Amino acid sequence: MKKLTEQILHEVIQPRPANSFKGTFGKVTLVGGNRNFGGAIIMASTAAVCAGAGLVTTCTDSSNSGALHAQLPEAMFADFTADQQVADLVKAATTVVVGPGLGDDATSLHILQNVFANVSPQQNLVIDGSAITLMAREKLSQPAANVIYTPHEMEWQRLSGIKIGEQTEDKNRTVRDQLNATVVLKKHHTEIYTADDVYQLPIGTPAQAVGGMGDTLAGMVGGFTAEFNQQGTKAVLAAVYAHSAIADKIAEDQYIVLPHQISRALPSFMKKMEAAPQEHHIGFLN
Repeated sequence: MKKLTEQILHEVIQPRPANSFKGTFGKVTLVGGNRNFGGAIIMASTAAVCAGAGLVTTCTDSSNSGALHAQLPEAMFADFTADQQVADLVKAATTVVVGPGLGDDATSLHILQNVFANVSPQQNLVIDGSAITLMAREKLSQPAANVIYTPHEMEWQRLSGIKIGEQTEDKNRTVRDQLNATVVLKKHHTEIYTADDVYQLPIGTPAQAVGGMGDTLAGMVGGFTAEFNQQGTKAVLAAVYAHSAIADKIAEDQYIVLPHQISRALPSFMKKMEAAPQEHHIGFLN
């Protein structure tokens, strides 16, 4: 298992071309956030915007539109029960993120099936949270796309059939190969299973044990894979590393790290990381 290092950030996060426009950096469509869990999709959307995705659209319950616009005016809104509109937004995306706060009832299942029916092989599809649970429970087929799962250990148990205590590298890799997907297994030292390698994240802090942390990671993966689409799996690795690197810095002064703080620190952090690796980065939040 390879150790993931800061070097991945310098490989992925490069200075923006002078002739850039918002279309240069991809489109992210996020789908989730029922009436009870609107915060999850707002946190994921905030992470995608702050990561630098060119255009971000949030498909969520209509009751969340006011909060979304107030918290994140950079994101567009769509009602996730408007099947044709969601289908069109999914088709137009570079990366689709589905699952944060989606829920697991009949409406949630219908929305997930609509997303799966409209993604295509060239797109990135981040499957998180309750979308993983629904896939496992309903035995849904994985759609043809560049799929990235972001489960915690219990969600991985549901999807893979491997009990938490038995989730060894070899067993996890076997299921990853069957799925032919990237798996970001969130744990004390998060493990990332790719087509060629397995990486372990050596950083991170217990201050991250806060609701919404996984939603923020899913949104960051969505933002990075859209913005740095040509980097492929490296974009996923960079998002995972950046998520904990920022949290570690915040945790030097705070007992807990709030998920939205990671997102809000991202633009400054990424500006530092586009510089040469030998430069001093400790003060990126100062």
